[in-house]
Amino acid sequence: MADESGPLFGIIDQPYIGERFVGGFGVSTLIGPHGTAPLKTRQTTSLADAIVMTTFPEVGTTSEGRAFHKVAAQAKLTRYGMDCYGYALVATGQVDLVIEAQLQPYDIHAPIAVVQGAGGIVSNWRGGAAHHGGQVIAAANREVHTAALAILQDCLDE
Repeated sequence: MADESGPLFGIIDQPYIGERFVGGFGVSTLIGPHGTAPLKTRQTTSLADAIVMTTFPEVGTTSEGRAFHKVAAQAKLTRYGMDCYGYALVATGQVDLVIEAQLQPYDIHAPIAVVQGAGGIVSNWRGGAAHHGGQVIAAANREVHTAALAILQDCLDE
């Protein structure tokens, strides 16, 4: 559910393991086989301690991939795959960053609502709204977002 300002409410389903991540209006919740629990992002403040994910190593164009890998080189751990589930992992406090490119609006609307409801930040690589798709960064908190965004922006300005 969205209006012109962006997503208001969204759901990420992981049917194989029976998890549903619901977010919007300032809250996020996990509903699953072990019950229901509120979601909260991690408070990792250093990019050097962060776990970063993307769907596939190429990320997008050659320059977008190069930008992602510059961030990943500064992080503690990098993981690939999981598509939309990576955003759910940010909301559950298990991952600090998801960085992707060439997304469609329908790819990112639900994840924005879930991550933001859990206390995270989602923007484009320039720090603006991400709900139109394209280059997207989802971060657990402001500190990790700021650090990763600075690297991405430097790469974009090269």
